[in-house]
Amino acid sequence: MADWLAATWEASWRPFQYFNLYRLIVAGIVLLAAVLPDGWVASLFHLSSSPRFLMATLAYMGMVGAGLFASTYWRVRFNMQLSLQVMLDATAIGVLMYAGAGAGTGVGALMLVSLATASMVGRGRLVLFYAALATVSTLLAQVAAVIVRGFEPATIVQAGFLCAGFFATAILARLLGQRIMANEELARLRGVHLENQRLISQSVSERMQDGVIVVSRDGLLQTCNPVAREMLDLPPAPAGNLADVAPLLAASLADWSGREDAAGADLSLPSGVHLRARFARTASSDGEVLVFLEDIGRIQERARELKLAALGRLTGSIAHEIRNPLSAISHAGELLHEERRGAMQDRLLQILADNVARLDRIVGDILELGRRDRIQPENLALLRVCWQFVENFATGRGLAPGAIEVAGDAGAVLAFDRNHLDQILWNLVDNAWRHSRGEPGSVRLVVRGDTDRGIVELHVIDDGSGVPESALAQIFEPFFTTHHSGTGLGLFIARELCEANGATLELDSAAGGGHFVISGRSDPCKLPEANGAPAVN
Repeated sequence: MADWLAATWEASWRPFQYFNLYRLIVAGIVLLAAVLPDGWVASLFHLSSSPRFLMATLAYMGMVGAGLFASTYWRVRFNMQLSLQVMLDATAIGVLMYAGAGAGTGVGALMLVSLATASMVGRGRLVLFYAALATVSTLLAQVAAVIVRGFEPATIVQAGFLCAGFFATAILARLLGQRIMANEELARLRGVHLENQRLISQSVSERMQDGVIVVSRDGLLQTCNPVAREMLDLPPAPAGNLADVAPLLAASLADWSGREDAAGADLSLPSGVHLRARFARTASSDGEVLVFLEDIGRIQERARELKLAALGRLTGSIAHEIRNPLSAISHAGELLHEERRGAMQDRLLQILADNVARLDRIVGDILELGRRDRIQPENLALLRVCWQFVENFATGRGLAPGAIEVAGDAGAVLAFDRNHLDQILWNLVDNAWRHSRGEPGSVRLVVRGDTDRGIVELHVIDDGSGVPESALAQIFEPFFTTHHSGTGLGLFIARELCEANGATLELDSAAGGGHFVISGRSDPCKLPEANGAPAVN
């Protein structure tokens, strides 16, 4: 017999308990016949009561009760317990047949039931052993009744037919039991496979970066993964109508249901999160709808990371393949400039020098972008740093005193890398001065501190015409510029360096002129890779 069949047989304790309960009821009926010899039970089985018969009936009932107790609380040696109970039944049925009217009564039918049940829960050749045991007991009882009680010898033939029925019942019941056990095992294996598939699907759903929600045909939220709960700010076990927990999403789903060819919808939640929802109807009989949620901000961040990765791979090649030829071109231009051949040659050499300088700035910016993650945060007195920067910037550009104004909260402290902040300010202030009117106070640096939230803001404001509306979506894109001599990397690098220091750089397009805002924290512990808080500089 196969191992799976043996395992199934070992797990058949509950049917065995029902079998013992049935035998206990039969024993109670026989005991009733022994106690009331003139009753209808005794007349049905043609039993004659005696003290010995009563004692045997009590002993049988006690052993059946012990078998029921063992099958319930001592679940070991299943085969041995079943065999003992069948032997007990065969003996008891033989005694009843001898005490009654022999094979002509309905006592033999009780053995057929016991054999059928034992064959269904038993296994292998023991089924034939049980049938043989019942046959021997029946024939011995009938022969003894013929010899001792004077029954007709022809009743032995009747007992033989009954014994043939024992074998037929045992074999048929065993075949039926095997079929039932095979189906049970198949159902168990399918249940195991289904549970494994459920666990795999749950694991995949929980590890997806997109939110997944299952909605019934009636709009009831059935399940969702942790990412969807976080996106929609749902409780750990959301339930109920989707319109109650996510009304914007429910409205988009209703629109999609009317025209299922639509690609999806973009959602702007009150929390400021921007999501893209896609819908797909399942092929199940209940017609559930799958809702996939994508974080648009995460997609954009991933796109920026890919751009940075591409620039990072390009950095090494630029350093070696471009800077060395640029140095040679610049040196050759200087040598040609010394010859003083004429105004036309000087003009051409100046164009050459300007473009070499521009290419050198592009290479320098890209190399600096590759070092964005090498930060050394400090607690900087932001207003003092701005004064120092403006002094150096005005000296380097030859600006008059007061051309750039600095004002704000003298106590504001910003946790930032000093070199990164200096480069960010250089890019922003240079861009602001270039687009301003060039008058005293055309460019202002304003420092604002919010001690309650631990936020520090630096505003770079100019009185120029501002950023054109058509360029708002591209203003921070790499290599995008509106100036003929610009590299298109200044604002892009400034924002990347801000993000590397745990800050943000935004454009306030609602204000007149150019207005860029740097927002950072005064707590260095919030910065990535910050090890301690140095003194304020």
